[in-house]
Amino acid sequence: MSIDQLIQGWPWLTVAVAALLFAFIFVSRNRGRSETADRRLAELAVSTSGLTQVQAEVLGQIKAMAEATATLQSAMTGTLNERLDAVSGQMRQSLETSAVKTAESLGELRKHLNKIDEAQRNITELSGQVVNLQDLLANKQARGAFGEVQLNDIVRNILPPSAYDLQKTLPNGTRPDCLIKMPNPPGSIAVDAKFPLESYQELRKATNDAERLLATRKFKADMQKHIRDIASRYIVPGETAESAIMFIPAEAVYAEIHTSLTDVVDESYRLRVWIVSPTTMWALLNTVRAVLKDVQMREQADVIQAEVGHLLLDATRLDDRVSALERHFGQTVDDVRKIRISTDKVLRRGERIGELQLETEGPKPEDGAGELPLAAPPIGAPTKPDAATNISHVSGDLRPHG
Repeated sequence: MSIDQLIQGWPWLTVAVAALLFAFIFVSRNRGRSETADRRLAELAVSTSGLTQVQAEVLGQIKAMAEATATLQSAMTGTLNERLDAVSGQMRQSLETSAVKTAESLGELRKHLNKIDEAQRNITELSGQVVNLQDLLANKQARGAFGEVQLNDIVRNILPPSAYDLQKTLPNGTRPDCLIKMPNPPGSIAVDAKFPLESYQELRKATNDAERLLATRKFKADMQKHIRDIASRYIVPGETAESAIMFIPAEAVYAEIHTSLTDVVDESYRLRVWIVSPTTMWALLNTVRAVLKDVQMREQADVIQAEVGHLLLDATRLDDRVSALERHFGQTVDDVRKIRISTDKVLRRGERIGELQLETEGPKPEDGAGELPLAAPPIGAPTKPDAATNISHVSGDLRPHG
């Protein structure tokens, strides 16, 4: 082969050499890869067996955890059931206690409601009575009767029946509501009840100065008329006192008179007509009762003085009798003293007789002649009051006395 042919065939040779080199390199690489793959497969097998063991351990741990979880769940379920039972018992007891207390509270509430209903009925009845009272006071005659009844009740509660007369006719033909019997001076005092309610209500309902002025004038005119009527009718010279009393059965009207109508009050003083309310009437009648009691005491002064004289006479007689009794007691004491002296003498003489019997012995008498009738009592022995004989000493001898 010539050089030119070699030069022309060089590229193919180069390609062939390159192909051989590539094949060699590929084979070499594949062989290395196979060895690496085998090594890796062996490592993978070892790793797989480790994983299997780890998996078994994990499964064991999971099983143990499952068993522990089941035990814990059972314990928690039991504890929860116990707690629920305890809570249910407490709630049941609380509900029962609450039910009892609620029942008691409802009972008390029912009682209070019954009382409220009763009070409501009473208020309703009272409202009806107030309406009836207003209707009653709307009539002048009924209003006058109301004042008379209130006056009569006050007088009856304070004064004795002998101290007053109701609706007594005076010598001038007039009849006051009450005549209080007083001694002269001042004499009997006439009392008449007046109730100027209409003009007072108009004064209270006034909303402006004009209405108030008009109502005040009407109220003043009514009061002046009542005062002058009482002064002209119920003050009778020589029969009654020089003054009379006008009874106002309402404290509010009485207060309004003394607050707004001072000139009317001054006129009543000038005409000797004293305006009183139920409260001041009580005080006035109590004063009258004290005066009447003092008058009765004065009227009975002579009787009391005579009784005191009889009492002093009886006390003098009692003193004389006590003095006589004292003298009798003194004589008795003196007699007892003398008796005591005689008793002491008898005892001393008995002691002497006893001493003589102990010291001397005389000849024995025959047939009992000449023996002593009594034996000497022991020293200090008391004498008997029922002895058959008395001992006396005559010339130093002992002789029996009948």
